[in-house]
Amino acid sequence: MHSKVKICGLKRPEDVEAAILYGASYLGFIVEAKSSRRVSVADAAVLSRPANGSAKTVAVTVNPDDALIMAIAAHMQPDYIQLHGDESVDRVAEIARLSKTRIIKAVAIATAEDMKQAEHYAGVADFLLYDAKPPTRPDGVETARGGHGLSFDWNILAAAPLPKIWALAGGLTPDNAAEALQRTNAPILDVSSGLEASAGVKDAAKIQAFMKAVHDQG
Repeated sequence: MHSKVKICGLKRPEDVEAAILYGASYLGFIVEAKSSRRVSVADAAVLSRPANGSAKTVAVTVNPDDALIMAIAAHMQPDYIQLHGDESVDRVAEIARLSKTRIIKAVAIATAEDMKQAEHYAGVADFLLYDAKPPTRPDGVETARGGHGLSFDWNILAAAPLPKIWALAGGLTPDNAAEALQRTNAPILDVSSGLEASAGVKDAAKIQAFMKAVHDQG
């Protein structure tokens, strides 16, 4: 069975069209979070509409409050809400109850211990997304979560128990997608900056190349 692809950080209609055309299974929209790819709830609702059952839509948020969660659920009505912040296990469960929406929990990985901590979310999220830890600026301030083009040591995954459904993110590009699948056998690859001409602007040729690399591994 082919691994699936989630293309994240979509903010232009033409990029959504290209993602759908080339067969992405999940479309991610960064909603009201610190990112050059940020969109409003209203924009995410409009941008995600063309998916119309051909791909799952994902609202990506960072430490959202209840008001944002309810706005996303009411106006965008995504297939998934992805939590990419420091949400506790209890908070993830609460968001699932509030939104009545399936949940993806992103977990930042740098060590084997991080994988052990990630296991706590397995019972409350519909699936986990393993991403590289974001870089920290010289002044100690952490940069935006995700979309920074960094990968983590994939060998960590080989030594850890993994759920049936999970996603690999961090530093993926058309050039390393095949290697990522060969080394990790990830059911889902999550890619954002690796498909861009510039921040928030996807490159249709890179989308096509990435999807081909994944399908050729079938």
